[in-house]
Amino acid sequence: MKVENILAQDINAAGDKASYDAACKRLLANKVILAWIMKSCLEEYRDCNIQEIVEKYIQGEPDIGKVPVNMDERLSGEKIKSTATEDTSVYEGTVTYDICFYADIPGTRERIQLIINIEAQNDFYPGYPIMKRGIYYCSRLISSQYGVEFTDAHYDMIKKVYSIWICLNPPRYRKNSINRYSIKEEKLIGDVSEKIQNYDLLTCIMICLGDIDDKNSSGILKLLEVLLSSERDADEKKKILQNDFSIEMTKTLEREVSIMCNLSKGVEEKGIEKGILFSIRNLMETMGWTAEQTMGSLKIPKAEWEKYMAELEKEKLEV
Repeated sequence: MKVENILAQDINAAGDKASYDAACKRLLANKVILAWIMKSCLEEYRDCNIQEIVEKYIQGEPDIGKVPVNMDERLSGEKIKSTATEDTSVYEGTVTYDICFYADIPGTRERIQLIINIEAQNDFYPGYPIMKRGIYYCSRLISSQYGVEFTDAHYDMIKKVYSIWICLNPPRYRKNSINRYSIKEEKLIGDVSEKIQNYDLLTCIMICLGDIDDKNSSGILKLLEVLLSSERDADEKKKILQNDFSIEMTKTLEREVSIMCNLSKGVEEKGIEKGILFSIRNLMETMGWTAEQTMGSLKIPKAEWEKYMAELEKEKLEV
């Protein structure tokens, strides 16, 4: 099973924490990782196997940081529908979904789709309840379907949406937990029931990861902790993902994991700019790349190349 995206060509090292954030998003956007999240957290895929979800139900390539949350921040004519083909332009400062994609629902005669949003959240206390932001994202994913999925009064065409939040550093009381929030029917008077598909239109899921050595961590919690950990090295990550979760280590995914680990280690130990320099030097040594090849793979803007080249030359003179 081929893991398809190439993080090494998509990391945006722009002189701030964007490079680390981008690495995290690219890893999560691997279809096999998305499939594990879907099977573990979404009722629609509970009885599917991972390969089936990857090959049959995830549609196209996930959009990573391209789709604006607020409709008024989109350019005229841009639609969330065309996630695989549309050339979307995003203004500086625009808030975008981390990852957004379409998925077919299994076991339906007609093709029925979900819209799924994945968010990686490092700060559990950003100044507001994360859950409220998750509900807002669900609401925006529904309201933005007007003019794309349906027009006029065809509300029957609205697609169900999921917003899944992965919290990397939750407080202790939330560690190793998964909570789901959705619309439920309550019969206050009488015994009349509405069809569930008419109101079950949005669900927010909170995944809170645990400590690296927590024995209670298992399943999707363990997978995500291993994948996104800044303390495990690349070889350990690859071994666990392959042995415990049957995730094939293609050269592409191996390189993604290695670059994530190098960048994470550098940023954590040395600060952002020095961490990027550390990553450049480390990858040059381990991969045998030139400085230009390394900075190109890390997607460092060419305007920044001269600065890092000068630093590398300075290090040579100091040895």
